Amino acid sequence: MSAATYDTFLSKPRSLQLDPLLFGVVVALLLLGLVMVASASVSIADRDLGTPFYYLIKQGAALMVGLFAGVVILGIPTAVWEKSGFLLLLLALALLAIVLLPSVGHEVNGSTRWLRWGPFNLQVSEPARLLILMYLAGYLVRRQDAVRSSFLGFARPMVFIVLACVLLLAEPDFGAASVLMLTALAVMFVAGVRLRDFLILFGGAVIAIGALAVTSPYRLARLTAFLDPWADPYDTGFQLTQSLIAIGRGGWMGVGLGGSVQKLFYLPEAHTDFVFAVLAEELGLIGVAATVALFAVLVWRAFAIARVAAQSGRAYQAYLAFGIGIWLGLQVFVNIAVNMGLLPTKGLTLPLMSYGRSSLVVTCITLALLFRIHHELLTAGKPATSRACSKVKGVKGRAR
Repeated sequence: MSAATYDTFLSKPRSLQLDPLLFGVVVALLLLGLVMVASASVSIADRDLGTPFYYLIKQGAALMVGLFAGVVILGIPTAVWEKSGFLLLLLALALLAIVLLPSVGHEVNGSTRWLRWGPFNLQVSEPARLLILMYLAGYLVRRQDAVRSSFLGFARPMVFIVLACVLLLAEPDFGAASVLMLTALAVMFVAGVRLRDFLILFGGAVIAIGALAVTSPYRLARLTAFLDPWADPYDTGFQLTQSLIAIGRGGWMGVGLGGSVQKLFYLPEAHTDFVFAVLAEELGLIGVAATVALFAVLVWRAFAIARVAAQSGRAYQAYLAFGIGIWLGLQVFVNIAVNMGLLPTKGLTLPLMSYGRSSLVVTCITLALLFRIHHELLTAGKPATSRACSKVKGVKGRAR
């Protein structure tokens, strides 16, 4: 690393150019998330731990860690991550493999997804998905000619994606595996992969996901409960029926902040995967519409930043920003759909809002990358001129 590169790596932006609309949306979602975590968890925390705001305090501590990590990320040029893509991939696969080792991974509710160091828990799927996305964006820049002209160029990175999904399914974490696969396919599609190659792999992924869903007993039970939760409302359909009751009670204006009945030991995981149901009950359709609008603006800004990056000839930043938008949008859609009974339970958090320290920290880091890309676009002296970047015409269209 040259002295100039080293100085750039260490230097912080003298005048950080943040996207004001994106910043406002993120702050609003974070504050709303803290309020809803406090409201949804206060009863269970008081009963089980004797501290009503136990989960709020832990979520607030995770937010502080996430903000600190985000500030660090803001000071690192995205070119550093582009050059480190393969190392990031190896780190992601190592995390997903290590958690499966006996006596290493920590099991909760039958799933081995966490690494524990004293009081700290890390759900490895959260950083692993981000690291794989960063690798994939770099691969598409380095090998874009092969990706667009041959099946082999398209299949090479998908081998690692499939391996990561297999490791996620071994935990098991079906939701994270599905979001990772769909995000990777979307980014590959935008990169200009041939439609024939894309359809072959997309069709294979759909068939594989469907086969996994119906051949695994516990996934089949979830699927059956999702299709008709009222058939067994006190067992397999209990969580979904309680969620639907919470959403139905909300009406137009809600029952008022803190007034939820379903969170009082009726709705399991009310402060984690089903915090949206509590929000709907307490804030009503108006609160739901406002929350969905905030997430829609967040995803739209990610796509807008990706488009500008592509037009500026910065392919890596464009693919990464687009992937971040797809990832967050998919996770929000799946979580809300699960709460409303439109999809089977997946175990995915609502970004920035659900209780989940790993998810919150990684989401803060992810958004810091998006802010960094926006900053670089505004402060760059001129667009990137590398051969790889110059071929990118736009994120919305498929280059042929």
